[in-house]
Amino acid sequence: MTATAETTTATFAGKPVDSQFIAGQWREGRSERVNTDINPFDDSVVAEIRQASVEDLDEAYRAAAAAQAEWAAMAPVKRREVMLKAAQILEDRREEIVSWLVKESGSTVIKANIEVSLAVGITHEAASFPTRVHGTIHPSNTADREMRVYRTPVGVVGVISPWNFPLHLSQRSVAPALALGNAVVIKPASDTPVTGGLLIARIFEEAGLPAGVLSVVVGAGSEIGDAFVAHPVPRLISFTGSTPVGQNVGQVATSGEHLKKVSLELGGNAPLVVLDDADVDAAVGQAVPGTFLHSGQICMAVNRIIVQAPVYEEFVAKFTAAAQGVPFGDPSQEGTLVGPVVNDSQLEGLKKKIAGARDAGATVAVEGEITGRVVPPHVFTDVTAEMEIAREEIFGPMVAILKADNEEHALALANDHVYGLSSAVFTQDLDRGVRFAQQVKAGMTFVNEMTVQDEAHVAFGGERNSGLGRFNGEWAIEEFTTTHTIGVKRL
Repeated sequence: MTATAETTTATFAGKPVDSQFIAGQWREGRSERVNTDINPFDDSVVAEIRQASVEDLDEAYRAAAAAQAEWAAMAPVKRREVMLKAAQILEDRREEIVSWLVKESGSTVIKANIEVSLAVGITHEAASFPTRVHGTIHPSNTADREMRVYRTPVGVVGVISPWNFPLHLSQRSVAPALALGNAVVIKPASDTPVTGGLLIARIFEEAGLPAGVLSVVVGAGSEIGDAFVAHPVPRLISFTGSTPVGQNVGQVATSGEHLKKVSLELGGNAPLVVLDDADVDAAVGQAVPGTFLHSGQICMAVNRIIVQAPVYEEFVAKFTAAAQGVPFGDPSQEGTLVGPVVNDSQLEGLKKKIAGARDAGATVAVEGEITGRVVPPHVFTDVTAEMEIAREEIFGPMVAILKADNEEHALALANDHVYGLSSAVFTQDLDRGVRFAQQVKAGMTFVNEMTVQDEAHVAFGGERNSGLGRFNGEWAIEEFTTTHTIGVKRL
């Protein structure tokens, strides 16, 4: 598609990023639909992309299958070199990538820089994976036989990524999968096709990745979504997104004709617990960015703050004062913490949550006038555990504060939901904090820090309805490989 005057920015490093990337070729999709990619802050068009059809998807997967074996057979040092080159390109093009994240996803400059750093970090970590894949040898109960367990790539990985951290949450699967010898096909979110996939394609193309090993299909979920998961080629589907959609992905992947592994990082309802001996100022200092960074559109964002009664009033007073001072508005301005939410559907959902909290009897301690898609910080106090604002993932710049009678009550409130991704507890007694953390039903708990944390070498993932599997470090090696047991009999 020829770019119009409104879409002249659809380039990266001087090359177009407004088409499909399939089997090493940049070309238009075959669907009748066009993805009009807009800036959520000002509604300007940043790209127009003819979408992929089921035929395009099939071509991408078939090319991946054809290219994967040769890529996996390359010396580990060769795959490492590609990863290191990709990491360097990410860093060298940081300013341009940040600009894309701001205009396509509504990221603030603060958040966009964090995201680029996260993507660089996981790519560097992945560069170490080719030489960290170890097999094992075991004795056998049969004479003159030994049992060898080889660890090998799963083959082709399908990656479905979300719009909130599109670059990193694609790269978090793509880089490890490629480094370990897999081929990958990405389906980025429709709201962020460029930063969620097409930029990554350009980066790996420049880094020297062989043609066909990575493809990006930009398509409507209603047209290619189920086919992306059910296709016979991919052996693993790595999905990051909402719990309802993730549950459907898991069902399609495991109930169809072609069974496959799934790795699911889903929604959250992160509690931040402030115990009665906490440093309240420190808790407030962490709770503010933990709640409002990227307009709260983070699966790990603080959704509920649970405060023990003795420090409740002090915490509420200091937190609400801090929330009232949070900069919001134009995400391209330095210092802005809260920018626009990504689309009108998200906006309407947040408006309903605000109205629902009011109707349920919560006190609106901090609020502001919604302008366009920018929702100012909202803080609700006098919240009880049964209110929807305390039970559902918010995914917006708002938070519920609950009062706990004692530590046991605080723990019960923290665990009173179906999710289990990230969580936090504040106390000046570190042993008490660790004991409390061990009882929280979550994949991750942080003592005296906010819930939004991610380090490339440490396990990342959730429990219960927050997902299956783990990302990062040695856990990613296990996710993106499989084992092959070979018995060797000496004659």
